[in-house]
Order: sequence, then C-alpha cells, then structure tokens
Amino acid sequence: MSLALKIKSIILSFFLFLVTAVVCATEVSLRDKIGQMLIIGFQGKVVDEKSPVAQAIEKDNIGGVILFDFNQQSQTFDKNIESPEQVNQLNNQLQILTQKANHKYHRDNLPLLVSVDYEGGNVNRLHPRYGFPEMPSAKDVGSMSLERANASAELMANTLKSTGFNLNFFPELDVNINPDNPIIGKKDRSFSSIPEVVTQYAQLYTEQFIKHQIHCSYKHFPGHGSSLSDSHLGFVDVSDTWSEQELIPFLQLLSQPNHCDMVMIAHIVNRKLDMTGLPASLSYQIINGLLRRDLKFDGVVITDDMQMKAITNYYGLETAVTLSINAGADMLIFGNQLVEKFQDPKEIIDLIEQKVRSGEISEQRINEAYQRIIKMKKSF
Repeated sequence: MSLALKIKSIILSFFLFLVTAVVCATEVSLRDKIGQMLIIGFQGKVVDEKSPVAQAIEKDNIGGVILFDFNQQSQTFDKNIESPEQVNQLNNQLQILTQKANHKYHRDNLPLLVSVDYEGGNVNRLHPRYGFPEMPSAKDVGSMSLERANASAELMANTLKSTGFNLNFFPELDVNINPDNPIIGKKDRSFSSIPEVVTQYAQLYTEQFIKHQIHCSYKHFPGHGSSLSDSHLGFVDVSDTWSEQELIPFLQLLSQPNHCDMVMIAHIVNRKLDMTGLPASLSYQIINGLLRRDLKFDGVVITDDMQMKAITNYYGLETAVTLSINAGADMLIFGNQLVEKFQDPKEIIDLIEQKVRSGEISEQRINEAYQRIIKMKKSF
C-alpha cells in the first residue's frame, strides 16, 4: 500500500471513530428518557452524594425536584426550606450533582429542574418566616395597579433566580368562579373572577419569569376555579360548575409569542370535555385534544401531584401512570408529601419501561415527551 493510501486509510478510520463516538455520546437510553419525565420531592435541607435524591439524580436521571417547606407526614416545617442562603446552597449542590452524573454517564448536559410552588399569600413555600420577602396573594395582586403588580412579579422572579430555582408552578390561571372553592377561592389563589383580568396579571408574571430565565407553568388546566372540593383530598367533579370562560386565560396567553413553556393539568373530572369521566390529567381528549390540538400548545404538559387522593383513591400507580402518559402528559410530579412511603423513582421508571416493552405505552410517546423536555431545558 502506498503512503498516500495509508494516510487516507488512517484519516478515514479516524473520521469513522469520531462519528461513532459522537453517536454513542448522544444516544440516550429509554430509561434515561423516562427518568427525565419525573419530578420528585425529597426530604432534607442539605444533600450529598449519598442522599437518596442524589442517587435518583445519578442512577435514575430524574428530570427535576420539587421543594417544600412543610412536611405533611411529621406536620412540621422542616422539609427542604430554612433560609435563602440554605436554599441557594441546596439548589446549587443539586445542580452540581446533576452535572457530575451527566459527565459520568456521558449524558446530555441538561440542568435539573429545581421547582417550587411560589404563588404568594397562602401558597408560599418561600415564606417571610424563613427570611424571604413578603409576597402578596394572587387575589391581592389582582386589586393592585399594573405597575405595583409588575413590581411584585419582578421581586418574585428575582427571589427565585437568586436562590437557584429555575421552575415555578405559577402563574395561576384559575378564574375565581366559586369564591367558596376550598382550594382556590378560599385560599385567594385567583387573580380575579373576570377571565381577561386573570390574563392581564398572569401576563406580567410570565414576562418577568421569562426575563429572569425562570421556567413557568400555567395551572390548573382546564380550570379549577369552579370546583366545590379539593383534589388533594379526593374526587372532584366540575362537570356541573365549569364553563368555557375558564379556558379564556389559557387561550389568550398561549396565543402570545412568549408564554410559559409548561402547563399543569388538574386532577378534576369534567364531563363537558370528556364524557368518560376520566380526570383531566388522565384524559386524552382534554390533553391531546383540547390543549394540544385546539389551543395549539406544544410545550411541556405536566400533571399535578400524582399522589393526590383524587388519583390514589381511584387509580393504582400502574393505571394512573399509563393513562396519563398515553393521554399526552410529558412530566409527572411525585411530591412525596401526601403519602407515608417515599415513592422510589426507580419503581416508576421500571413500570413505564415495562409498559413500553409490552406496547401499552408507545416508545414514540416517550420520545415526544423527552424532546419537549430537552427543548424547554435548553431554552435558557
């Protein structure tokens, strides 16, 4: 073989090696894709490499975590949040653990979604008692001037950014149809009883979150404002109380060029939208039909906490997870707040993987979810 041919052969071999290396480096396993679909709650104000949540990040490639202040099991305020400094350190450590795991397993360098329910008022995990700034409820914001409301939205976004959060489950788009609603109206979680006013104030928060590179989630689709009961505690049916005006804030905001990249689906039954009586979070007609097809939303769809009694009292883990993913949910929350036993993400991944292998969940559905998640994570 001539020297020129040898050189060409070496170059070709090296090129093929590089191509193979790139393909291997970017190939994502089914289990890693499924792991990205999970947001998990955990116990602890500090973490290290031996912490259960660190193991879930490393071995299960979970997509995110959710932080709480109140521990439902012990009925004490000792779960994840103590002070702004402690929270910032915790969140930074979670991202460091994620980066190390990504490097170790040659994964795409995706950040962990570090999320919280930070609404202000009665749903305020970053409470002034821990040293965070006072934050008004949505109801109070809805009575402010737009200038004052925007300042409040900016303060919220700054607080999230400075403490290492990159996802807030807010703004709330529920219209205050029923002021006696125990989970929305009674807790001052709605901006207004007028849909267009809800849109106006939610838009301010949306703009501030995007400006500060905080992912945000509209909730609770297709509208929880008319309910008579609380889906945390059991079955909720809004078929007789829900009206189409509850869709107006979702329709108006999702039609804007810049909107939140996530929508949270409620565990509420609405037979006006799905005659089968499935909760919205498990309903193909509501998620894939109404939200995807009619409202043209192509961002990440996330369920409300899958451990709420509206789900656990009526559907087992296997059925609920299968229905939800097949309905179009891209991410599932397991907050580990409402159950005594910690839900190991490995068990959920095993379950979903088995459903894919058996054909009960299509691999295409997992791939769609994964692509939406990585698109969102790479957008900031």
